Amino acid sequence: MKRRTFLRTAATVVAGFQIVPRHVLGQGQTPPSEKLNIAGIGIGGQGGGDLNEMKTENIVALCDVDWQKAAHTFKAFPKGEQFKDYRVMLEKRKDIEAVMIATPDHMHAPITLAALRAGKHVYVEKPMAHSIEEARVMTKVAKETGLVTQMGNNGHAGEGLRQTREWIQAGAIGSVREVHGWSDRPGKWWPQPVERPASAMAIPSDLDWDLWLGGAPQRPYHRAYHPHDWRAWFDFGTGALGDMAVHNLDPAFYALELDAPVAAEAEVVGLGSESYPTWQIITFAFVRPSPHPALKMFWYDGGKLPKQPADLADEIDPSDNGILFIGDKGTLLCGGWSGAPKLFPESRRKEFQLPAKTIPRSSGHRSEWIQACKDKRPEDSKAGFAYSGPFTEALLVGNLAVRLKKRVEWDSVNMRATNAPEAEALIRKKYRAGFGIHG
Repeated sequence: MKRRTFLRTAATVVAGFQIVPRHVLGQGQTPPSEKLNIAGIGIGGQGGGDLNEMKTENIVALCDVDWQKAAHTFKAFPKGEQFKDYRVMLEKRKDIEAVMIATPDHMHAPITLAALRAGKHVYVEKPMAHSIEEARVMTKVAKETGLVTQMGNNGHAGEGLRQTREWIQAGAIGSVREVHGWSDRPGKWWPQPVERPASAMAIPSDLDWDLWLGGAPQRPYHRAYHPHDWRAWFDFGTGALGDMAVHNLDPAFYALELDAPVAAEAEVVGLGSESYPTWQIITFAFVRPSPHPALKMFWYDGGKLPKQPADLADEIDPSDNGILFIGDKGTLLCGGWSGAPKLFPESRRKEFQLPAKTIPRSSGHRSEWIQACKDKRPEDSKAGFAYSGPFTEALLVGNLAVRLKKRVEWDSVNMRATNAPEAEALIRKKYRAGFGIHG
């Protein structure tokens, strides 16, 4: 055998031991060599569920500041090395290829940016960012690194979202001038508003409170913040807007291809000194390119709902979530989390011919991200930061109007509120040392 032929044959034999084809293992099984090495950060709640949907891959590391809350996930993935500090984990485990992040909102950006700069693909729970600057920086770094990103709003992978876009763009309701989205939160889900507790509580033995605070200002531990009710607080969450508008207004941004609003204003009751209000109605103003008319988008939470059009016949459920598109030829109602659309009035439903399914359907929100990571194709992750960054920024302009209690004129190009210089401290946050966003 000639030397060249021998080397080629030997290489083929070695490769055969390294990579086992799928057909050898059987249908539906992924060979170990083709699995993604994933680390989970913030795994005690939603993150544990996210990892469960990623269990086809190698879960190599698990990180949470509260080991008691994370115990069930540690048990579910016993091969994952356990950490409390994500920085230590990223430094030690060079084999990590991708991270799943499901911490409170205020730590999404610091952890995401540390992971991207370390060369890891990122799946981060919604809302993508806690401030507008964070959304901008995260989007920029994702583009620069070419890594795969995804914001965790499940409905973006659903059939309902694609149907809604196809129907609207096929003229189901004509020109859209108004959109109304709503949520049943906060209320029964967490208390709001809340005031800072007068006294501290003993820090649980399994919790690293300093790491939980991360980039947020120092304050004593209390159960009013952790393990559940952090969404209400300015320092840690983004309120109902960040929790649910990121789901329920997603069909509007996707179907209408919205960019940044030009203004936002809010009606609120019960705004706390450090927390979001009892309820809020936020109005966003959008200027769309010709031939589309200007658009107003309304957000309602805390029990508030839009006025129900007569032709809907009490279809809006006040205990649920949803979105309503109002056009000059009819209305379209979708359930929460980008649910299936329903066309009104009935006469319009009968005359409208359903369009062909032209948008590719998703394999699933998490599986879509995993495959995009393996293929190194950021564009295949449909809720990646190129989409989710501008979407998140637009929603957070609404929180500026809420917290400042005034109409905010938004200059997206320069990332500033032209009529509210006091918004600057909210647009660009300050961070405790060791947890910033600028590398």
